[in-house]
Amino acid sequence: MNHPRRARLHDVSGLSVPRCARSVSRRANRRGMTLVEVLAVVVILGLLAATLAVGFSGAFGKGKQELAKTGIGQIVQRLETYYMDQSGWPDLDTGLQALTGAAPTSAFYLPPDTLLDPWDRPYLYITPGPDGHPYEVVTYGADGRIGGDGENADLSSVSLRGSR
Repeated sequence: MNHPRRARLHDVSGLSVPRCARSVSRRANRRGMTLVEVLAVVVILGLLAATLAVGFSGAFGKGKQELAKTGIGQIVQRLETYYMDQSGWPDLDTGLQALTGAAPTSAFYLPPDTLLDPWDRPYLYITPGPDGHPYEVVTYGADGRIGGDGENADLSSVSLRGSR
């Protein structure tokens, strides 16, 4: 004897499907996302993307500042080696090109792209430097102008030497 609650329906393929499964599948086929739901998801994703972009841009600025400090450190190291090898500092006319113009086997040689700061501007070489220093290597930060703070801050070999 068949129990009425366990009655099975036959679909077109001849397979029997429980009644509760058929009603669920009909509801699932009718249910989709409305335009309002889609717009809500798009707005939420946009807000999330904007928040992340602002956070990452600050991190990139700090990263470039750290790269500039490292670049200045490399140049200073090679200038010190140049001084020991040549018994003097490069003059203002030759500048940092003295490091790139040397033979690649020289202890003070630097590849030309090393003389560009992270913003693709050349590091500046000033001789004599301030406060009795023989030279100063400078980059003016992201904006390329004197002064500024954050990623626009100037970096100098003299100030970096004092911060050790």
